[in-house]
Amino acid sequence: MNFSPLQVSPVFHEILDRLEHSTENLFITGRAGTGKSTLLRLFAASSRKKVVIVAPTGVAALQAGGQTIHSFFGFPPHLFGPDEIKKSRYAKLYQKMEVLVIDEISMVRADLLDRIDLCLRINRGNKHPFGGVQLVLFGDLFQLPPVVTRDETGILTSWGYESPYFFSAEVMRWPFPWNKIELQEVYRQQEKRFLRLLEDIRTNEADEDTLFELNERVDMEAQPGEFSLILAARNYKVDRINQGYLEALPVPEQIYSATITGKFNASVYPTDALLRLRIGAQVMFIRNDPEGAFVNGTLGVVTSMSTDQVTVELPREGQQPKELTVNKISWEIIRYGLPPGQEGALTREIVGTFDQLPLRLAWAVTIHKSQGQTFDRVILDLSGGLFEHGQLYVALSRCRTLDGISLRQAIRPQDIRVDMRVVDFYQEK
Repeated sequence: MNFSPLQVSPVFHEILDRLEHSTENLFITGRAGTGKSTLLRLFAASSRKKVVIVAPTGVAALQAGGQTIHSFFGFPPHLFGPDEIKKSRYAKLYQKMEVLVIDEISMVRADLLDRIDLCLRINRGNKHPFGGVQLVLFGDLFQLPPVVTRDETGILTSWGYESPYFFSAEVMRWPFPWNKIELQEVYRQQEKRFLRLLEDIRTNEADEDTLFELNERVDMEAQPGEFSLILAARNYKVDRINQGYLEALPVPEQIYSATITGKFNASVYPTDALLRLRIGAQVMFIRNDPEGAFVNGTLGVVTSMSTDQVTVELPREGQQPKELTVNKISWEIIRYGLPPGQEGALTREIVGTFDQLPLRLAWAVTIHKSQGQTFDRVILDLSGGLFEHGQLYVALSRCRTLDGISLRQAIRPQDIRVDMRVVDFYQEK
């Protein structure tokens, strides 16, 4: 498994040692670009404990190499009360696990965390929080929030939850010992000026000077290409931009079909099952290459195509572009289980696969799908406004430098959406 140079950070070694040689419950957080995902992968790859990784969505689970929360615990897809938690036929599996890792914890509702707690206590026959399992949470609450409808908000309030965030869960208010580790060193950006602006947006401390400095980047005529791309809030806009640029290329189109086996829900396809490409198309890699030739988020341009592979030109700073032959690779949906005889480590059974070129069209990408990725040049299209807390911060923090950002429209104060309950939590904990 290939990791970036930040894996040698002494801070990472210290955290990995705490995770491996204690039963400490931890919330590992930090600004965008501090290496949370890398640290999770390092722990999963190196730990000798029986580790289960879950995430709130199929896409997040796929990226983390785990299972969705609802799939692993057998939960229904709707709000449900504690009376619906029963002894499970997977009780022996829950009894074997030693560590539960929840990735993208910012998206996990408080009630769902309480149901996980109760499920583990019932099925492990242990009255301690989470049935005595070591709990490790990863995420940044200033980024993607839980998705809660108006009706669900009313129900959560009636159940006594002060907010939908995980820290409002009843189990977190128990005499339950847990600590927060906030990763401080940002590996994505190095400019102190840009980092200050990002932190102002992240924590709702932006003032007129912050907006003035960012809005100096307005360029209403900015266009994608030459290894830059548009970030927009809504899928329909991104699809329209990509399709328009693709159809404008005066060359034949070729369709690459994915091979799908087993249980692989269409809602979590990492890219198009029917991927339409043309020579000259700007594309983005959506996986890390084990050999290090590309990473998730690398941009390139298609230069040639054959029946089952394409050649992509990659930019190289200060050097001639590099051409890389790209073949299909496989994504796997996994399910945790017990080995024969129920002894030894937990098994990870592959229940579905998706084989496709690790590419997607990338003249434009949604802010949501850019999560965790890094770009040299981005164009922010904020037309129609933003609709989630933290969305502007996620968009701005995808870029390495302030100079690499262009804005189609000026940022308005109402575009900075930060939930002050999150700000208060970080200040208090």
